[in-house]
This record gives sequence, structure tokens and C-alpha cells, in this order.
Amino acid sequence: MAKEKDILPRIYNFGLAVIKYSRTFSNTRESHILAKQVIRSATSVGANVEEANASSSKADFLNKMNIALKEARESHYWLRMVRDAECSISSETENMIKEADELKRILGAIVSKMRKS
Repeated sequence: MAKEKDILPRIYNFGLAVIKYSRTFSNTRESHILAKQVIRSATSVGANVEEANASSSKADFLNKMNIALKEARESHYWLRMVRDAECSISSETENMIKEADELKRILGAIVSKMRKS
């Protein structure tokens, strides 16, 4: 589980960056809805990795990491929706999408490796 702990700061920083990024959204009903969705999913990634690292069994660890992976996928989806709906004027949009994609790939690799072992 050492490698999983190495990604904790990165995942935490991602959740925090999404919170700050959401402050750049336009003041519309749709933007508020998307902000809630992306904040919820992005912060849930880290919460589930934290839970996984405190798990009592391999099965519990795998379950929590799988949930983190699903939340990373969802974050990637919502960030693309924000971009395509033009809810933010921030120049960070593509960086946020790229980071969500990288995190889902990392988590996917961890889940895949754990399933094989």
C-alpha cells in the first residue's frame, strides 16, 4: 500500500484545486449545479483513498479504491461538462481535466494490480 500513500497528497491537492477552480464558474443556476457535482466527486476521490489506506482487509481496500476510481471517472466527466458548457473562464480547465484523467489512470492501475494479486 506504500504507492497508494504516495498519491494521497496529489489526490488531496486535486480536490482542493477543484474547490478553488469552482470559484471561477459563472453565476448561473447550471454552473452552481455543476460546481456541486464536480466538488463532490473530486473530494470523494481522496476520501475513499484515505478510507482504503485504513482498510482492515484486501477486499475492503479494493472496494474503497474501486469507489475512488469511480469518483475520479465522474470528476473527469463533470470537468469536461464544465468545459463544454462554458461555465468557467479559467485557463486551468484543461489542466484540471488532464489531472482527473491521470488520477483515474493511476487508480485504475492500482485496482487492476490488486485484482490480479
